[in-house]
Amino acid sequence: MNLLTQSLRSRLLANGRTEGDHMPVVKFFNPVGAATWLFSELDEDGDILFGLCDLGFGCPELGSASLSEIAAVRLPLGLSIERDMSFSASNSIGVYAEAARACGQITEHPDHLTRAAQKLACEQRPSPPLCPSGGG
Repeated sequence: MNLLTQSLRSRLLANGRTEGDHMPVVKFFNPVGAATWLFSELDEDGDILFGLCDLGFGCPELGSASLSEIAAVRLPLGLSIERDMSFSASNSIGVYAEAARACGQITEHPDHLTRAAQKLACEQRPSPPLCPSGGG
């Protein structure tokens, strides 16, 4: 499988040209393991992706990864890393990262993402008393 369509590549490159907390564009996963990646940006070199990387050890983090290296991974049974064809981001990469830190893994659970978004919003608000307990 080609991990990136031309449309996805164009969106990732466009995000990579601008500053900001972008929405993830693509999700990759290991079909026989715990590794998952959410990427929001692609460097002009066409290889270095930026996003949320979770290798399944309980410590997901924002960082960069090589598209060519991910595509070159060969797994048991002739499998390789796959793209989640049904993935559609509902929040920014920062919200996914906050939720992943709280859960110890990348999550798409709406409650986890809502809590993470609220926590980040409270951290940016000048009046923490309006935030729920522990949010600021």
